[in-house]
Amino acid sequence: MKFRLSLRQLSRRAFTLPEVMVTVGVVSIAFMSLCLGMSGAFAITQQSRENLRATQIMLERLEGVRLYNWNQLCYSNMIPPTFTTYYYPFATNSQSMGIRYDGTMTIAPAVLNPTASYGDAMRAITVTVSWTNKVGPTPMAHNRSMTTYQSKNGVQNYIFVN
Repeated sequence: MKFRLSLRQLSRRAFTLPEVMVTVGVVSIAFMSLCLGMSGAFAITQQSRENLRATQIMLERLEGVRLYNWNQLCYSNMIPPTFTTYYYPFATNSQSMGIRYDGTMTIAPAVLNPTASYGDAMRAITVTVSWTNKVGPTPMAHNRSMTTYQSKNGVQNYIFVN
């Protein structure tokens, strides 16, 4: 049994130009959506990494300050008010250190509400970190801040002999 298809029958089996154009349009939109979704996911991941690094820097500074005794904390210049660190500080000469984080550290008398009799024996320590990410068409400035309190009779008296 042989089947023969006429030219007219063969032309009915093909796609028309409008069908092809609609299909190409739908596939193009799907591909663009996929690319934009992946691009957005990478941007969110990078932003999360930058935020995490800023949190690590602030926590490192605050935990280090907890070991200073009261005189070192209040009356000496042992704690620098500004500092700079990088996203990847251990880079070698051929590697990039990444984003630069600029930080400030302030030590001020604690403001307690309601006031307490031990208020003069406490200090509020605030670390602020700012950076500018260069991912995307326009750079964006970011700031994060963390505050803790330290008392004159705190844990530093039990760890080290002052």
